[in-house]
Order: sequence, then C-alpha cells, then structure tokens
Amino acid sequence: MARKTKAQALETRNQILDAALAHFSEHGVAATSLADIATAAGVTRGAIYWHFKNKADVLHEIWLRCDAGLDDVELEYQTKYPGDPLSVIRSMLIYILDATAKDPQRRALMEIIFHKCEFVGEMSTLQDMRQSLLLECYDRIELVLRECIEVGQLPARLNTLQSARLMCGYINGMMENWLFNPQAFDLAAEAPQLVDAFIDMLRLSPTMSGAR
Repeated sequence: MARKTKAQALETRNQILDAALAHFSEHGVAATSLADIATAAGVTRGAIYWHFKNKADVLHEIWLRCDAGLDDVELEYQTKYPGDPLSVIRSMLIYILDATAKDPQRRALMEIIFHKCEFVGEMSTLQDMRQSLLLECYDRIELVLRECIEVGQLPARLNTLQSARLMCGYINGMMENWLFNPQAFDLAAEAPQLVDAFIDMLRLSPTMSGAR
C-alpha cells in the first residue's frame, strides 16, 4: 500500500511539474500563480504546497528534472570514447544544442529561463540556485578540460577556468539567440559546426593559452 501511495505521490508531482512547465511557457512565470498551476494540473493548492515551497521551487525542480538525464548521456559518451575526453565534450555540447531544438520540454524550459522569467521577488532565490549550479558546472568542465590537456588534446597552458566560462556563455548564447528567432538558422543541423568552431578556439587560440 505504501508503495502505491509513493507512486501516486510521484505521479502527482510530475503532473504538477508538467502543468507548470506548460503554463510558464505560455504565460510567463510572473503571470502564473500557484492556483493557475493547480487548476491546470487538476489538483488542489494544498497538493502544490505538499510538494513545493513556491514558484521558484517549482521551476527549479523542472530544471533539475530536465537535466537529470545528462549524467547518463555523459556516461554513454565516456563509454563510447574511452581515453578521448575531447570527443566526450564535443558530443555533450552537440547533444545539448540538438536537444534544445528537438525536445519540447527542454525547449520550453530554455524559453522560460531566457525569455519568460524575471529573477526578482520570490524568483530571486532561483537566481541564487542558478549561480550555484553554474559554479558547479564550471568545476565539472574544468575537470574534463584538464583531462584533455593530460592526454595532449588541448594546449598545456590552456586557461581552463576562462575556457569553462566561455563555453557556458557560448552555448547559452547560441540557444538564447535561436529561441528568440528559430527561423534565423537551424540549431540542430548546425550544432556540430558550431561546437567544432568553439573547440578550434580552445585548441588554436594563443590568447586562451597565455601565448600573448
């Protein structure tokens, strides 16, 4: 019985997250209330508060759920490219751009984060969460970049922290620009070339390696 109750709770939680994602995407975060989400999900406001503290918590959980599969994808590429960390980075970046274009949930989340959410008021806590996640992301990217340096795939003097910052800014910028005007270019089709251009910069830029 307890197992059934736990399963039902998880189903309700996912139902709320799905409804919130759809409502945030259509109306924006500021114009969406928890009552709106409850109505769309077919649950009571009490059910919302049982699972989440506020709208920021809801959006944060949508984000975590969307990114939950990335670790599995990374492991898949590590298995596919043993001893080749640069190919793992390349494949992951292409995957992220491709998924933004093709996965409706990831696309909706990115549209919300970039264009439909103001990080003020109660949503300011989400900004703090984003900053923490970004710092963790820098650490993980630096770790893989150092692995690339160790196997001779990137310059020995590459500034890994600066490279991590540039990588996040470049990928986020490409996604944000495409989401603002999807007709401007084909993000999925151009993803390999866009990623290769960035990797060429890491490999060949004298500035990134402190050569000037």
